[in-house]
Amino acid sequence: MTKSQQTSMMADVEKELRYIAGIIKQRGRVILNHYPITAPQFVALQWLLEKGDMTIGELSNYIHLACSTTTDLVDRMEKNELVERIRDPKDRRVVRIHVLEKGEKIIHEVIEKRQNYLEEVLKGVPEEDVETLNRLLHVLHENMKETDKETDN
Repeated sequence: MTKSQQTSMMADVEKELRYIAGIIKQRGRVILNHYPITAPQFVALQWLLEKGDMTIGELSNYIHLACSTTTDLVDRMEKNELVERIRDPKDRRVVRIHVLEKGEKIIHEVIEKRQNYLEEVLKGVPEEDVETLNRLLHVLHENMKETDKETDN
């Protein structure tokens, strides 16, 4: 493959991934309309469930918002009983954000609906192609994480 062909293929891959991510994000927003949370709250809850309890600063880094904006977001989530602030038992000066049952339930329901959407979209695709897609997405994700580690060092 020539350099020009490779460049063209990477442009196609990037475009398809961008379009797919946009569609899934939009579908997720439609699903969220049936729940008492906003898209940024959903993202914050996802990170908290995946990574565990964290400080406002840590959460801010994951969701790419200023600490003051994240504080406001957490205030609203706490008011809606999605999360609670808890003091770190090892260092009482540290306050962590903890997902409550209501927040966890919403995240699981929304993710399940997104997965059902993907299942519907892929219904006519042969199982081995879906397995190949899944494997290649894992390869892409692992390579991205590895590249990010190298960039951070």
